[in-house]
Amino acid sequence: MKQWVQKLIDQLDLGASEKSKSRPKLSDERATLLYLIDIYNKNLVDIDTHPIRRVREQLDEFTRELVGAGKEESEKVLFRFRQFFSGYRVAEYTYIRKNFEDFKGIIWNFVEHMSEDFQHEQTDDKEVQSNLEQLKEAVETDSIDLLRAKSKEFIHFYVEHQTKREQRRSKRMKNVRKNLDQVKKQLVEADRTMRLDHLTQAYNRRSFDEQMKQQFNLHTLEEAPVTLVSMDIDFFKKINDTYGHDIGDFVLKECVRILQGVFAQETDFVARIGGEEFAIVLADHALPQAIKRAEEAMTKIRKEVFVKDNMELRFTVSMGIAQLNTGETVDQWMKRADSALYESKNSGRNRYTVSPSPAEMDKVA
Repeated sequence: MKQWVQKLIDQLDLGASEKSKSRPKLSDERATLLYLIDIYNKNLVDIDTHPIRRVREQLDEFTRELVGAGKEESEKVLFRFRQFFSGYRVAEYTYIRKNFEDFKGIIWNFVEHMSEDFQHEQTDDKEVQSNLEQLKEAVETDSIDLLRAKSKEFIHFYVEHQTKREQRRSKRMKNVRKNLDQVKKQLVEADRTMRLDHLTQAYNRRSFDEQMKQQFNLHTLEEAPVTLVSMDIDFFKKINDTYGHDIGDFVLKECVRILQGVFAQETDFVARIGGEEFAIVLADHALPQAIKRAEEAMTKIRKEVFVKDNMELRFTVSMGIAQLNTGETVDQWMKRADSALYESKNSGRNRYTVSPSPAEMDKVA
């Protein structure tokens, strides 16, 4: 079996649990499909009608079926997968479109308020123009009485008009500021909703990708240290299977609560990037400082007893830690952190592994 296929099976934990049992053998085509499902699984959008947890369960089920299915069975599995994937993509597109429409609605309401104000200005200008025309007509009649009367009317009108105009302008500017503040709050809230994980309120995968690019650019400019911690909840599937998904969701939220409590500095960044997968980006952190804070988080999670529905729960986490090195890409940085995480999981879990730098890896090779 090719090395990358074997690595995929190990990564997805699809092999037999007992060493005596043989690993499933996959063709390159089926392994490629499983790889694509795995990548999509890690980049799901949390939709109200399709929570990440449920979608991930279904994708995991398709993965297991594809691994063990024969040729005829695989055709049936692929047919069901196409149906499921098509339905999910429609829901995903609808969700993203809805959020886009919400953004448009916020701006459209503001534009309508501004348009109404400008229409009032145009009406006032027409009224001034009409009174000026009447004054011109009075001049052309050569009647001193009419001219005197029209002049008084115009002066009275214009003073009153300017007073009202200044009052309206003051009121309009107040409304504009109020509308701008409201639009700003709505946009901030809409952006916040799009950036946060629906269940845990940690940052989501989209925000994580943006943060990684930002930290990479800052490192390129300033060479400031930045460290990535990749993290999984150990045996999370067993927690779901044993206690149910409500308890699983509770564990996810409690995990984020502790992480956000430990990583509470303004520059700390905690994200949920998959089902039970998390990432912590620590700006201005070299490895020793990042390791110390990762140990603090692991210890706190390890020692705490979580109570839900009169049940006492404990869980642990595994971590992979990698500091960004000059000359490597964001993908290379993430892969080193992921490899370190898998090393922690494969060597017993409930621990962290520090990724060697590319230079150190070259020396070993």
